[in-house]
Amino acid sequence: MTSINSVKVSPALLNSSCAWSSNLRDLQELYDSPYTGAITTRTATLAGFKEDESHTVVLGGSNTSALNSYGYSPHPLTEYLVWVRQILERSEADKPIIISITSSTPDGLRSMVTSIQDLRKEIGDTSRSPSRIAIELNTSCPNIRNASPSGYSFKSLTPLLQVLSEEFSADKTLTIGLKMPPYVYREQFTDALEVLAALSIQPESDTTPSSAISPISFLTCTNTLGNSLLFSHQIPTSPNTLGEFALPTVVGGLSGDSIHPLALGNVYTFSQLLRGPDARFPTLSNIRIIGVGGVTSKQARERMLSVGADAVACATLFGKEGVQAFEILSTSE
Repeated sequence: MTSINSVKVSPALLNSSCAWSSNLRDLQELYDSPYTGAITTRTATLAGFKEDESHTVVLGGSNTSALNSYGYSPHPLTEYLVWVRQILERSEADKPIIISITSSTPDGLRSMVTSIQDLRKEIGDTSRSPSRIAIELNTSCPNIRNASPSGYSFKSLTPLLQVLSEEFSADKTLTIGLKMPPYVYREQFTDALEVLAALSIQPESDTTPSSAISPISFLTCTNTLGNSLLFSHQIPTSPNTLGEFALPTVVGGLSGDSIHPLALGNVYTFSQLLRGPDARFPTLSNIRIIGVGGVTSKQARERMLSVGADAVACATLFGKEGVQAFEILSTSE
């Protein structure tokens, strides 16, 4: 079990936001699994993302890897709120649902958070312990045309992060996380944490610097690695068999075994900077890490935990095996 602000994830295993957590049936199956300690919705926007035949996924033949050209969910946030309400009203379990969202504007993000908070108040989540609804801001989808992942230019996220900080200040039961892109050099990690440290909130009743906390309670790292390419002949089941490339868009986001070493390195580096011997950001000590990327076996899950993940999530194995993936991650040798 791991505690992330007001939510508890037990067991510390969940899905990451992905195409296979798009609709009510997907989410209900995930929620009903005894092997998931939380579930995450596919990333929603206010109006829904326009999806077409160019948005797809292919699974690798030689290992559990995938390449996808998906954007955000075609379902708007309003639909997810209806589904989340239905799932939670049917259950007395404490299993939380992380609602993944994204917005390019502060006003849009505030509207989305307000809608989620309205639902939390209606179902008594703001006074319940533990809470059952959390928010994840996706900063890292690599497949949106003319919109690079904002997580690669972290300072540009400040207006959005300020909205989240204000919402947390008004309700400290609100659990907020960020879905991060894969980083490849140290300054990317420190730049991100410096921005988050600047948002730390000082309680009115305690003015000592050590009492400040971050409005961000968790980091999900990492998302897929963008601008990756596979040829059709590398994917035996490619839906684009008449073309040269595995995806209609040619490049897409790489996931699964192929990015596992990079994902482990991201989790390790964030963990060391947040709570290692040379930790530089004392006001961020409350941040937990959800490790994701190539978690395709129980051994991979254990590797994530050993390098500093507080909880572990998967998507590619889930896409390949269905909800049984979480049993595999819990019981395989």
